[in-house]
Amino acid sequence: MAENSWSLGRALRGMFVKPTIDDNTWDDLETALLTADFGPDITERIIDELREKVERFRTTDPRDLQRMLKETLEEHFAKFDTTLRLTERPAVVLVVGVNGVGKTTTIGKFAKYLQRYGRSVVVGAADTFRAAAVDQLATWAERGGAAIVRPQQEGQDPASVAFQTIDYAKQNGVEIVLVDTAGRLHTKGGLMDELTKIRRVIEKQAPISEVLLVLDATTGQNGVMQAEAFLEHAGVTGLVITKLDGSAKGGFVLAVQERTGIPVKLLGQGEGVGDLTGFTPHVFASALVD
Repeated sequence: MAENSWSLGRALRGMFVKPTIDDNTWDDLETALLTADFGPDITERIIDELREKVERFRTTDPRDLQRMLKETLEEHFAKFDTTLRLTERPAVVLVVGVNGVGKTTTIGKFAKYLQRYGRSVVVGAADTFRAAAVDQLATWAERGGAAIVRPQQEGQDPASVAFQTIDYAKQNGVEIVLVDTAGRLHTKGGLMDELTKIRRVIEKQAPISEVLLVLDATTGQNGVMQAEAFLEHAGVTGLVITKLDGSAKGGFVLAVQERTGIPVKLLGQGEGVGDLTGFTPHVFASALVD
């Protein structure tokens, strides 16, 4: 994980080389966790758990605390099943999220990610309301090595584009379908009705394997508030956190899982088409703390 000018790992390093655990250690740890966007409730819970462990094992060695922190974070992350469920053929993934969170680039990166595992991918451009959206998506689909099904005319019904995409996948033996959707939230009712219609049309042809909600780590809790409508109405099965270019906002991953009850399944950690990874609690906790 790349590091920002401020990162949790860097903040913690100075703390764990001190000769002993003291009051300053706990104050510094609280500040570091809050700055990393864990939020006050989770920060308090983690510190309470660590104080209890330190007392139980009667240790005063900051290196023990470092190890305990890593284990505690991993335990919290691991409460959620982060497995992508893509066993159906074709496996259909609906990608949802507010405009501006990096949905289009995420789809291109996800196509590349799936290709690395030898999977064939087609992308459906069902965000038909923004003319630029289709062209942007086509560029990223090409970078990701995926085929694309475009609207046949401007303003085409999004559900019919989704239908054509699954039809294409079936006829050409493509394993995974990624369907882009509109992200404007100014008319929540209309947007959610549209998503419901897309789902209904897709499910007549194939089961939906995943509904992935894309969230921008830099917007923190505001991002979750923006996405409430999707969380409530879109049947979201997993989260994709974008713009996590370092551990500065790493705590957002745990905060958003705990707040929504939905697992983080993918992390976007850079600008390149290869900068999307699956979410592994052990790896992520180590990257945050070390």
